[in-house]
Amino acid sequence: MCSKFYLMERNTFLKGAGSLGFLAMAWPLRSQSAPGDETLDKALVQQFVGSSHKDMDKVKSLLSEYPTLLNAAHDWGRGDFETGLGAASHVGYKELVSFLLEKGAQANIFTACLFGELEIVKSMVSAFPYSLHSKGPHGYTLLHHAGQGGEGALEVKEYLLSKGVTKTQIPLY
Repeated sequence: MCSKFYLMERNTFLKGAGSLGFLAMAWPLRSQSAPGDETLDKALVQQFVGSSHKDMDKVKSLLSEYPTLLNAAHDWGRGDFETGLGAASHVGYKELVSFLLEKGAQANIFTACLFGELEIVKSMVSAFPYSLHSKGPHGYTLLHHAGQGGEGALEVKEYLLSKGVTKTQIPLY
């Protein structure tokens, strides 16, 4: 009953408004977005992700001006997406990874491998066995990330090897 009334009201509105009138009414709603709702510029995201490989000061500066960069991903092409956290993780920049996590970056199994969080890695692999063969940015594997973790991630590295993971990088395509 309500849906019949709704359809009747909707049809009456659409017939009366006409397409030009409807656009005129909808346009102001589209242009009034809340601060922070804007799409991030691709070049800005690329700069943030690129800086996340090596330049903590630049990352801090960009994040203070554009906080929504925190979980933004740059598309390098062919399915190679990378966030600032992903960049800092695969190069083993633990200090920057910790900073990004403190700001609320989305931790993942690659982060757990880098920091030698064996129980988290085991739990994820138990729940999602195919995650053993996950590809991070540029095709870097869990084993690569554990290697970047140094001595603190040796147990994770040994665990991954015991599970048959042998590659540190897998082609993306």
